Amino acid sequence: MHVKKGDKVMVISGKDKGKSGVILAAFPKQSRVLVEGVNVVKKHSKPSQVNPQGGIISQEAPIHVSNVMPIDPKSGNPTRVGYKEVDGKKVRVAKKSGEVLDK
Repeated sequence: MHVKKGDKVMVISGKDKGKSGVILAAFPKQSRVLVEGVNVVKKHSKPSQVNPQGGIISQEAPIHVSNVMPIDPKSGNPTRVGYKEVDGKKVRVAKKSGEVLDK
């Protein structure tokens, strides 16, 4: 997967196109990611110990990883990801600026 938890990404297709947020969770087996503030759905919940009132809760749903692109740290625009070896470690590199995406 070209993105991981904690990356700042922009949605490039779908109903939330143009929105950006931080990846909260990644699900590599399903090729999906959970992005903060993107693909918000309403969930009906019964009253429980945690939520005694019950009601309708808004929460993020996972979207396909192909619909997001990492944001270039230099320019702030979405960029593709390349890989380079630095000090014997494989790191992700922004194609637009050449900036390293891994901290």
